[in-house]
Amino acid sequence: MLPHLVAIGGFFIPTYGFLVALAFLSGLWVTGRLARREPPPIGPDTERILNLAIYCALAGIVGAKLLMFLVDVPYYIDNPGEIFSFATLQAGGIFYGGLLTALGVAFYYMRRHNLPLLATADVFAPGLALGHAIGRLGCFAAGCCWGRQTSLPWAVEFTHPEAHRLVGVPLNIPLHPTQLYESLGELAIFALLMAAIVRPRRPGAILGLYLLLYSALRFGVEFVRAHDQANPFGGPLSIAQWISLALIATVLGVWGMRRGRAVREQVGRA
Repeated sequence: MLPHLVAIGGFFIPTYGFLVALAFLSGLWVTGRLARREPPPIGPDTERILNLAIYCALAGIVGAKLLMFLVDVPYYIDNPGEIFSFATLQAGGIFYGGLLTALGVAFYYMRRHNLPLLATADVFAPGLALGHAIGRLGCFAAGCCWGRQTSLPWAVEFTHPEAHRLVGVPLNIPLHPTQLYESLGELAIFALLMAAIVRPRRPGAILGLYLLLYSALRFGVEFVRAHDQANPFGGPLSIAQWISLALIATVLGVWGMRRGRAVREQVGRA
């Protein structure tokens, strides 16, 4: 819709890049505020938490692009120059690749600095949801991650030639605004997480809630999102949907084990 936020002669500020930067700063601000409310070693001194956020952001960028390459290996083998092209640099990649890589880096950092794993992850979850919501607005501005053709009254049409050149979005065709679906869903998730985090909870509850809600959101959105890559296993589900199902099953399994353990403890005390 608006690939360039500001354009003066040959100089321009990409809207996607601006909104991604805003997303990171917004998520960092929320995380810092939540961390200051936590007891040591998470808060009130937030230096280690903010450092962790920066490391996770860098890991997320690398992981998102790496998964983008992996799901379309034949294309990049045939077009190796695209790996280092400006279009690839602007592309956000695949969010799940960034999320899983960031979780791995976060696990290593928290173990090394003696931060409680689940309680620290809880502090990050709301900021991640807010940042992702803003980042999806950047996707909408750039035209990437577009939806399938539709005749629904809220369909959108991309008309800017630069958007087509950079990300390949079809022009002048009514499409599902999948970027906005996900952005609005993430804002709702952010509100739910902020309401839940101020209540008494078990460590990891906020992270689990985020993974469960976002996975369900992404699973649904994928049905109306356009895909260039073939679905794995020859079925109707995309790679993102398989990852969503795996995360949902993991969260529900952990919650089930926790509940079973709590029931056994109550029976043992009776």
